Amino acid sequence: MLSPKSAETVRATLPAVGAAIGEITPLFYEKLFAAHPELLRDLFNRANQANGTQRQALAGSIATFAGYLVEHPESRPDTMLARIAHKHASLGVREDQYPIVREHLFAAIAEVLGDAVTDEVVRAWDEVYWLMAHALIAIEKGLYAEAGAPDGAVWRTYRVAGRVQETDDVATFFLQPLDGAPVPASRPGQFVSVQVELPDGARQIRQYSLSGQPDGGLQFSVKRVAGDPAGDPAGEVSGHLHDHFHGGETLRVSAPFGDVVLDDGTGPLLLASAGIGCTPMIGMLTHLAAVGSPRRVIAAHADRAPHTHAFGTELRQLTRKLTGATTDVWYEAAAENAPADGEDGAGRDTGDRNGAVTVHTGRMDLSRLEIPAGTTAYLCGPVPFMRAARTQLLESGVRAADIHYEVFGPDLGL
Repeated sequence: MLSPKSAETVRATLPAVGAAIGEITPLFYEKLFAAHPELLRDLFNRANQANGTQRQALAGSIATFAGYLVEHPESRPDTMLARIAHKHASLGVREDQYPIVREHLFAAIAEVLGDAVTDEVVRAWDEVYWLMAHALIAIEKGLYAEAGAPDGAVWRTYRVAGRVQETDDVATFFLQPLDGAPVPASRPGQFVSVQVELPDGARQIRQYSLSGQPDGGLQFSVKRVAGDPAGDPAGEVSGHLHDHFHGGETLRVSAPFGDVVLDDGTGPLLLASAGIGCTPMIGMLTHLAAVGSPRRVIAAHADRAPHTHAFGTELRQLTRKLTGATTDVWYEAAAENAPADGEDGAGRDTGDRNGAVTVHTGRMDLSRLEIPAGTTAYLCGPVPFMRAARTQLLESGVRAADIHYEVFGPDLGL
């Protein structure tokens, strides 16, 4: 908890800091990377730095944490802290890196706010920073211990044992540990960090959801990120993996982490995804099928067309393996020879929907489904899709606390 005097100071200065956070965070990163260029080259996502999403996420997390300290001193934003800690752990963030961040963050605050940053203000915000930092460090230490990497040594070298081209722009990579030791345990829905060395020498890291559970190995799937007319560049890591990794190469990969994981309960589930957001859902369905789960499972997926739908065949196969599962798929445009709206993959009326796969045309509409009371929902896909899906679920009676989501990239929603 903040000391009473610091709480008073933070409450008084939070509006000013919040209003200036858009100036503070770019300056912070500029100072950090000037002093430690290796962090931008080998740790931070250069694309997220270029488009500003990483900066927005940092600003939002600090402001949110400070707001909790002064408005809800009896609690803390554990969901946000857990999400950040899992991301940090997958990168091998160390405790000794927190003072470096503090140094350049406070230098940026002082430069932007000028004379308003008195010694009293510095002391108060220093408390905020270290309360948040120590909370994250404690969570990360626990995660490292669970992963068998107490010093944050989460990286291992794997050999690419195989590759499957799921669609024109999605490939699945199968990895085996180069040292022959067992792969680390994982939970359905988790992700790994993958490090590649690019032509300019940078060792860039990206996170990819585990899309299956192969014996003795790891499996993740990557969508090639194409550039667009709006000016967003093509994905340098996804393109490199697609172009240069076909089998026999080696990759540095972290232990699995991630806080959005399949619960161990027996209640009904809804797994809703769009595009490449299907990967953690396929991982969850694979686990449910492997253990012969009798749970009621509603799988819902949205895609542009059948030929862009990665794991479409696997989705149908897994649905039919699970006695309590049904699947609804939405394609934005009807394709030639595709099942008609409201029919299953063979073009039949679904009737008894146990094990059925129903295809719809247009955008996903979860309000069309009968969602049982007590359903736990998992969402993954573009942020606008997840916002719409969450609204539909709330209107259908699903509790906000039972709706979980995974974001590919900095989590601006928190």
